[in-house]
Amino acid sequence: MHLIFLGPPGSGKGTQSSLISEKYGIPHISTGDMFRSAVRDETEAGLAAKHYMDQGLLVPDDVTIAVVKERLSKSDCQKGFLLDGFPRTLAQAEALEDILRDINLTIDLVLNLVLNESQLLFRIAGRRICKQCGTTFHETNHPPRVAGICDKCGGELYQRKDDNPDVMKTRIDAYLRQTSPLIQHYQQQNKLANIDAIRDMHVVFEEIDNLLRKL
Repeated sequence: MHLIFLGPPGSGKGTQSSLISEKYGIPHISTGDMFRSAVRDETEAGLAAKHYMDQGLLVPDDVTIAVVKERLSKSDCQKGFLLDGFPRTLAQAEALEDILRDINLTIDLVLNLVLNESQLLFRIAGRRICKQCGTTFHETNHPPRVAGICDKCGGELYQRKDDNPDVMKTRIDAYLRQTSPLIQHYQQQNKLANIDAIRDMHVVFEEIDNLLRKL
């Protein structure tokens, strides 16, 4: 099972990815995870990415693509994988197809989580993240059992600095500009499934799970 998650910031990709990864035993691979793993392992692509990350710069497409190729070659991807945060552009999507063609794989399904801007801003305003394990909560929709404390590991919850309306509007606008061609690309391949993500997280997962069982 080879999956891609699309969706603007705050759409619930991390939550749904964790549920899928746990049920189906496939790695949830985010751009951040790939970069951290490559940097930790001191691979050629990882060292190139670190050069840009240390300067606070965006990692160029060619380096990002090299990191993805390294990550997908690891043994834990043999049963499948779930990509979150990659591809972000049409050029990256085409590069991913070249990588997968070389290893005789194809993307099975692209899950596109859909919310409007006001719904996203509400989600973001209440989002809290564990400092230790990265688990995401929401003050209204998915609160922790104890305020400010992670249910999973007991770590402290915090609000990201960029989780404010002005910054979020800029991030959402940028996402929509980048991914509109990407959504059309996967629609043309009949691989895109639009998911109404404003609903309860368990309802959303049930719909996704029904799609995955048909693969």
